[in-house]
Amino acid sequence: MASDPTAGAGPAEMPADTPDASLDIPAPPGQEAARTAAELEQLVEQLQAEKADLQDKQLRALAEAQNVRRRAQQDIEKERKFGIERFARDVLSVADNLGRGLSALPADLDSIDPALRNVIVGVQATARELQSVLERHGVTRIEALGQPFNADFHQAMMEVEDATVPAGTVVQELIPGYLIAGRLLRAAMVAVAKGGPAVPAPSNEN
Repeated sequence: MASDPTAGAGPAEMPADTPDASLDIPAPPGQEAARTAAELEQLVEQLQAEKADLQDKQLRALAEAQNVRRRAQQDIEKERKFGIERFARDVLSVADNLGRGLSALPADLDSIDPALRNVIVGVQATARELQSVLERHGVTRIEALGQPFNADFHQAMMEVEDATVPAGTVVQELIPGYLIAGRLLRAAMVAVAKGGPAVPAPSNEN
């Protein structure tokens, strides 16, 4: 009977245990704490940067909204003041016609037929009411007669020899001028005196 070669031999050697690289071996407590602190610090810095960026965007948005509101208010105010400019120009032609008609009437109304006098008085009242309505809407008449000529508000249509007033004085108002909210709506068409002492240069203020 053949003998077993392994018989009587010592037990077989077991292979040595080697660490498995696939295993997740936790880091030592100190190293793990240091890594966590660094990550938290990085996260805090990131959040602070995002907060600063959001605050900057918020301030810019608030400033833009304020600018939009201010521009809207300015547009509303401008429209309120000057929105009726075209309409006011048309109404001025009605005022001009009333003024021409009234200026052609005789100064003494007592000599006119009572019925016609009542009509004239009514037209005069209408002209005054029209001026009042224009003024309520910011349309005011330019005072030109007797004032130094001012190219900002007056348009000279002719020169008149008049040595009794300084040269450059408005001696006749052919068509009245008007302002709307302080801005020129229509220049007054005037006659200006020549001769006499020189008039001082007028300021731009009316």
